[in-house]
Amino acid sequence: METAMLRALRLSDPNLSCFDPLRRIISHDDFSRGHCGWSQLVGNYEDTLDTMLPGYAQHTSAMLSTLSHWDAGSHGGVDSSYALKIATRARPGAQNVAIKRLTTRERGPIRFECYFTFKPEATELKLSETDVRSFGFLFDLQGGDTDGDVERVMPHVRFLNAEHGKHIQKWQFKSKTSEMLKIGDDDKTATHYHLSPDGWEDLPDGDQRLCYNEIATKVNWSYLRFDFDLASMRATSLRCNDREFDVSGFAPMRIPAMKNLWCMLNFCLFAETDVAKRAFLYVDSICISGEF
Repeated sequence: METAMLRALRLSDPNLSCFDPLRRIISHDDFSRGHCGWSQLVGNYEDTLDTMLPGYAQHTSAMLSTLSHWDAGSHGGVDSSYALKIATRARPGAQNVAIKRLTTRERGPIRFECYFTFKPEATELKLSETDVRSFGFLFDLQGGDTDGDVERVMPHVRFLNAEHGKHIQKWQFKSKTSEMLKIGDDDKTATHYHLSPDGWEDLPDGDQRLCYNEIATKVNWSYLRFDFDLASMRATSLRCNDREFDVSGFAPMRIPAMKNLWCMLNFCLFAETDVAKRAFLYVDSICISGEF
């Protein structure tokens, strides 16, 4: 339980007062300090890179960005010059994913918070509000080697902004993954592309119109929060700006535990384009916290 003194100390810190963390902060990623552990999601392979699934082969490294653009220079972050930039390739349906790899020491509630914005690359003199197909996040979790009935659990959440040129604007989750494939002959590595475009389900009352400014280079930052319980492996809350969504029917992906991923606590951010133009997901800062 958070004490009044601890809460007052956090509220007095401008770097943390914009978040609402649980009692223990696991990491606070301010991208004015660098990548803070966020790197490219590289697909599994063995002996040759040709065994990597095409979905992973398209990924590139996340970048630090000042949100530069042609008409006014640089936008910058919320309160510094830099943000993390996740950029797709310029091909309809292309995706890119950044990952932060941790392990857990307690099974309890965790909270993921961030400030984000999204845009297509400003290559045309028009708003292009339907050029970004989606953006989102996922966790990749597994219990400890002495836990009973351990599964690999992967909650996925995305904001489907548009599809085939049509504005949609709703939150979705995904509970089923693609087929698990073995790689190599040593039975050490397997792979599955869990961000394949099929299988997404709508959150109840998950429609939301996010702020999207009037020209192709303007951005406004939004707040996102997701709560998940590592003890029950269940989602408990999803909030974006002034809206909190019903997650009572939310179901994460569940697959058999992998023999070398004990206590895994991974976080991913992703973007997807709908047209032959790069889509950008910018993240100003992230706070990951837990109740332990």
